[in-house]
Amino acid sequence: MIHPHTELRFMNDQIGFGVFATQFIPKGTVTWVLDDLDQILDPQYVETVDKYRREIIKKYAYRNQHGKYILCWDLGRYVNHSFHANCMGTAYEFEVAIRDIHPGEQLTDDYGTLNIEEPFECFPEAGTERKLVYPDDLLQFHKEWDLNVIVALKHLDEVEQPLLSLIRQEFMGKVRVAATENILLDSIKCLYYNRQEHR
Repeated sequence: MIHPHTELRFMNDQIGFGVFATQFIPKGTVTWVLDDLDQILDPQYVETVDKYRREIIKKYAYRNQHGKYILCWDLGRYVNHSFHANCMGTAYEFEVAIRDIHPGEQLTDDYGTLNIEEPFECFPEAGTERKLVYPDDLLQFHKEWDLNVIVALKHLDEVEQPLLSLIRQEFMGKVRVAATENILLDSIKCLYYNRQEHR
């Protein structure tokens, strides 16, 4: 589930839609959580559906470490990519704002965390040499991404958290360690889907 203080806006014909903050979302806020309304689809099932639905799944879903497709039921599927993303995923099936997000600002992810199937070229962004997102970006950038999460989670208990109750209880102990001791017990690297091992 995406943060409730967001809305869908049409940007342009090239990008399509994006998710924008309707209120201030401070650093450390949980911005998205995998919940029980999200669909978790086996790859074998995805290959059996008609071409139109299969294309939609592959466009809007991401893949978890087991190769299953996760299709968000709400606006979460419309969050766009940025190499300077203001939201970052974790090993605990939620995303957190890694900096303040102001009203009218777009929420963004780094698609390198999402086990994409093929490399794709992105719109140029200042301040980075990256031009492509690759399927193995989790292996290349996990240390940087983990550090962003650790710094953000220091603020977990200081800000309003409308989605905190949706984080699975099995993860909460580790989330508390990250928030109070600045130690991330599990790297986002553990979400990497190794296609070679699953062939």
